[in-house]
Amino acid sequence: MTTLTAALRAATRALASAGVPDPEVDARILLLAAAGLDRLALILDPGRALPRDATERLDGFVARRAAREPVSRILGRRDFWGLTLRVTPDVLDPRPDTETVVAAVLDALGPRRGEPLRLLDLGTGSGAILCALLSELPRASGWAVDRSAAACAVARGNLDACGLAPRSLVVQGDWAVALAGGFDTVVSNPPYIESAIIPELDRDVREHDPLAALDGGADGLDCYRVLAADLPRLLAKGGVACFEVGRGQDGDVAGLMRAAGLADVATRADLGGVERAVLGRQAAGMRPSA
Repeated sequence: MTTLTAALRAATRALASAGVPDPEVDARILLLAAAGLDRLALILDPGRALPRDATERLDGFVARRAAREPVSRILGRRDFWGLTLRVTPDVLDPRPDTETVVAAVLDALGPRRGEPLRLLDLGTGSGAILCALLSELPRASGWAVDRSAAACAVARGNLDACGLAPRSLVVQGDWAVALAGGFDTVVSNPPYIESAIIPELDRDVREHDPLAALDGGADGLDCYRVLAADLPRLLAKGGVACFEVGRGQDGDVAGLMRAAGLADVATRADLGGVERAVLGRQAAGMRPSA
């Protein structure tokens, strides 16, 4: 029977030899999950024996990660904005970069954060953005929309697990076609990868994220054209819209928002310095289009 330390070293070597980035980080997460332990146990008792069943689980986890299945897919969960969310093959794996959208919206709302705001998350996937926003906006209510029935089920489950189901509604649909306006915030992390680039993506992404959540058309901007054009109808006066964008897309998406009549259009960088979120505000005197 091996110890925690020995198991961690062996897992790290296996992942490193498979070319996995940050092999020790992934090995530690998988070890603790396989053993049902927290990080403190590894620190305080590194010589603890790892039971045979846990060793077998770890071996399976390591083999899957070596084949470039993401850790979050292996474990079926992802931490996002301090919340633990369920992820399945039916939804995009929420990345830390997407937290930039949450932070930008909260800053834009400023003193309104205590108001009974109406939020709309289009293409919600796992429901990560809406879960995060509702967790910070105690009087807000939120609507989430996704074309995928399976994704809607995941989002409902995450909202329920976070205690947010009473303040949320998940709807299967084509963007906001079936919804009336009057939202104080509209957010989206739509598909934005150029179609031709998808085969060149890392295996972690192209083999495990749903294609429908990645493919943004020939130039990656197809969804933004639809979403931006609908903002005047969807946003209440003074309402805020915020979209996640890919590297180098911030200027184009900002232009689409301005063309739709939004004011105060700005961008926000993620922790890596990439302009990751584009946000704008419905002008106070602007009337929604018919």
